[in-house]
Amino acid sequence: RLTGQQQEINNLMQRKNAVEEENACLKNEFSTLNQKFKDKSQELKDTEECAQKKEEQNRLVIKNLEKHNKGLNTCCTDLLSDLEKLRKQEAQWKTEKSGNDARIKNLETDLAEAREHMKELCNICDNLPSQVPVKQEELFQKDCDVIRAK
Repeated sequence: RLTGQQQEINNLMQRKNAVEEENACLKNEFSTLNQKFKDKSQELKDTEECAQKKEEQNRLVIKNLEKHNKGLNTCCTDLLSDLEKLRKQEAQWKTEKSGNDARIKNLETDLAEAREHMKELCNICDNLPSQVPVKQEELFQKDCDVIRAK
């Protein structure tokens, strides 16, 4: 009976040793997993901090871009306003130019007519010296007629 009990004690001791060995392995595995968990937790914390910083930087960039965009929109509005003013001014100048062109054409026509009239007057003036002797002769004849008539 002692041998059976001894055998049972030996078996229990072997099981105890096996359980202790398995427990030591599990503790070791737990310690490794716990360290990995801590490392991953720190990595996650670092990643979250980095993400927060990036998010804040992105917010600042977006804010600056929105501010810049607002400035550009104001500039575009001003430029469009200036463009509209210039288009109106251009239309006004075209109207004035059209009127001026018409006046210039009329003046050119008047000038051409005046030149033509001047030519006619010059021709008349050029012919006058040749008519003077004829008219003097006619005048002389009329004077003679008047003297005879008296």
